[in-house]
Amino acid sequence: MPVRSAALATAAGAALLLLTAPAATAAPHDARLVAESVTVDPTGRIAADGSITLSGTYRCTGSTGPVFVSSTVSQSDPSVRYGVGGTRAVCDGLEHRWVNTGTPDTVVLKPGAAHVEATLMELRPMGIVPLPSFHARQGQDVTLAAG
Repeated sequence: MPVRSAALATAAGAALLLLTAPAATAAPHDARLVAESVTVDPTGRIAADGSITLSGTYRCTGSTGPVFVSSTVSQSDPSVRYGVGGTRAVCDGLEHRWVNTGTPDTVVLKPGAAHVEATLMELRPMGIVPLPSFHARQGQDVTLAAG
């Protein structure tokens, strides 16, 4: 019986080691969470006519509907955001640049500190009406530079 007890103790010890080993080598549950992202460049441009140009990068995989990178900007009041254009995205798993330009209605933004939020969003077909499906979102404090 001592051999059997030793084998059982060894097996129990090995099982315990496996249970306490870090799971860092395991594949992520949803690889899309790792493979999809959107960034915002730290500097945006504001033209003399009030138009804003924002940019950054994005990466997405697998889509069944059209995907867009949208952006908003806020300046003095963070609860008030203004839409700045939209760019069609290609979801092929590679990193791409996006650039959005637009002129917010009835608002005058000025050169200086601002906050930009970029969203990577798909219009996924669901019956008659496509529904939004969000792939990634990023907020970034930026500087709006004249030019």
